[in-house]
Amino acid sequence: MSQDSQHGKWTVSDSDDDDEALPSSGTPAVSNPSSPNTSVSSLAIGSEARQLAAKNQLNPVKYETSPSLAGKRKKEVSDGSGWALSDSDDDDDGDVKRKSVSNLPKKAPPSPKAKKVKVEDERPPSPHGRLYYIDEPEDFFESSVPRLNDTFRFYLNKVTGLDRKYNTGALHIKGEKSLSELYLFNYCFDIAWMVQQYPSEFRDRPVLIVHGDKREAKARLVKQAQPFPHVRFCQVQISQNTDIWKMMLLWYEEGFRVIILTSNLIRADWYQKTQGMWMSPLFPRLPEGSSASAGESPTFFKRDLLEYLASYRAPELEPWIQQIKEHDLSETRVYLVGSTPGRYVGPDMERWGHLRLRKLLYDHTDPIPGEEKWPVIGQFSSIGSMGLDKTKWLAGEFQRTMTTLGRSSHRSNPPMHLLYPSVDDVRTSLEGYPAGGSLPYSIQTAQKQLWLHSYFHRWKANTTGRSHAMPHIKTYMRASPDFSQLAWFLVTSANLSKAAWGALEKNNTQVMVRSYELGVLFVPSAFNMETFPVHKNPFLASSSSAGFPVPFDLPPTCYSAKDQPWIWNIPYSQAPDTHGNIWVPS
Repeated sequence: MSQDSQHGKWTVSDSDDDDEALPSSGTPAVSNPSSPNTSVSSLAIGSEARQLAAKNQLNPVKYETSPSLAGKRKKEVSDGSGWALSDSDDDDDGDVKRKSVSNLPKKAPPSPKAKKVKVEDERPPSPHGRLYYIDEPEDFFESSVPRLNDTFRFYLNKVTGLDRKYNTGALHIKGEKSLSELYLFNYCFDIAWMVQQYPSEFRDRPVLIVHGDKREAKARLVKQAQPFPHVRFCQVQISQNTDIWKMMLLWYEEGFRVIILTSNLIRADWYQKTQGMWMSPLFPRLPEGSSASAGESPTFFKRDLLEYLASYRAPELEPWIQQIKEHDLSETRVYLVGSTPGRYVGPDMERWGHLRLRKLLYDHTDPIPGEEKWPVIGQFSSIGSMGLDKTKWLAGEFQRTMTTLGRSSHRSNPPMHLLYPSVDDVRTSLEGYPAGGSLPYSIQTAQKQLWLHSYFHRWKANTTGRSHAMPHIKTYMRASPDFSQLAWFLVTSANLSKAAWGALEKNNTQVMVRSYELGVLFVPSAFNMETFPVHKNPFLASSSSAGFPVPFDLPPTCYSAKDQPWIWNIPYSQAPDTHGNIWVPS
């Protein structure tokens, strides 16, 4: 049957709610080496959505061909403002975790005569042609050293195609130098591209890749590394194919550094998307004979990091755990918020997911007068199934966590603003429709929770110059009614889903978490502040402001009656994107 809402007409299938289903497996695909605009690599794309985006980048469908789409989509809604269903019944419960696409067209292997000559310092090609990056600032790939008075150590990535001022102080993967060893935890890897990002004199330094791939996916990953004998692997044993949390451990002669980020280690994630990262101070080695508790921070970051590494139960990680124990992490002022798959009872319920966040907010924030008017803001790049109405999870246990402020018994019900790109945000983005490949909200999930869309707000980031750089970053915060102050801020890999954050079971005596996630929580008390003032000009080079650099505009912009949330697996042929193309899912 069909159902109307203020955000378009939807065709509702008769599929059952599958909240209890495990996430579908994500089989990485291989990038097409025959494209003249793509360097030869074995890029593990890692999801159906990303594969679809890659296909549309390599083989775009121009706007003028859209009439030929008539009759080619099953269950398509005839109304131009409506939605269409694909044949899949899978739901997305996390950050781009989809089964592989079996019907992507196969390309013939390139002729040996057409083999591209490798250029050592070549810039990464654009999906839209080699001239697309022609206007990059000359120093785009140069290192950006964080300001010495940087308070929060939270950074956005550099984005090509922006005014130079919006990349001042932003970071790129190519900025790290003088490394002695790298440990990389992530979901998607392009090893050839990754190696090229480091200075030539450091490209042979040992690299250890921590992944959860199995069988064919693992074989493809290992094949990528064949030209690079310094790259080794650690496969963590996970019960289901979920996202691997995104972290780098960078080792130097002087110590090591932790980077917790939202980007996959692939080219597409680092150039025209909005990403975020927290970069730790350089942690020096402790003096010999230090006690077991030495080097701990007031936020217990060292303890929590070691516990998170131990949660993988991988013998290969033991040497790293011992190395970390020998270093001083006392300067850290953020709290670690992680998720690991499993069912937890008793005190263990507060170790992971949103109950971990609730516990930290209860212990380390303070009640605020008039807090019922302080809205909760969530911003993400994927959405899971949350039930037939808001009481099933979102406005129940999740909002209870997000509205916790100190030990107050008062339970407020403030506004909740959820930021997720609209179709028009994606269409007019720097990448155009292919940006939607990293926003895998499926029609099967969306059609079962129309109630959710009344919470939606546009992706607007004029303050940071990133309104047209679609977000892969995920952030959550509590803001004052005038949006000038923050009660807390979280950057994380966790999207808006029960899989990522956990869901209570058995009359609230047990919590189930399905995914590995990792983020860092900023609370004012750890910085000797009552609240965080919002930074109005986060890229002002001469600024010494202690304000927090929120990645998007505040207050958020609510969807209009004509706005529709981006759905990745239905066609968009009514209007061309910024490159004159339309979106045609296979």
